[in-house]
Amino acid sequence: MEPTSTLDDADRALLEDARTFQARAYAPYSRFRVGAALRVVDGPIVGGCNVENAAYPATICAERAAVVAAVAAGHQQFEAIAVIGSGDGPTTPCGTCRQVLFEFAPDLRVIAAGESGDVAVHRLADLLPHGFGPSRLDHG
Repeated sequence: MEPTSTLDDADRALLEDARTFQARAYAPYSRFRVGAALRVVDGPIVGGCNVENAAYPATICAERAAVVAAVAAGHQQFEAIAVIGSGDGPTTPCGTCRQVLFEFAPDLRVIAAGESGDVAVHRLADLLPHGFGPSRLDHG
């Protein structure tokens, strides 16, 4: 884990944006609020928060919400994502979110944080080794 002080200014700003999105989370069931801020190439910061549903499978994670918002806005190239979740220790994307992010950016920089202030920085491909991406499909 890295202290926030080892991040550059752009990473710290991205993490603060994630915290802003976290405050908007709808998590009445788990009470585990997650915010994500996605830095797109040549574009704005796009964010998302988890939105729970009484029918649990209908819940969407913050990271996927950010990806969907970015794609809907015309962005498909991502540089970094900051994720912050309730509780101690850094919150990393779940397996489904890792797969969705991998679709667009296998080498994505993932800045994971928790309420305690601990920060861990990962490369997405390290969080999802041997990920299944578009290059695996036969387009011939």
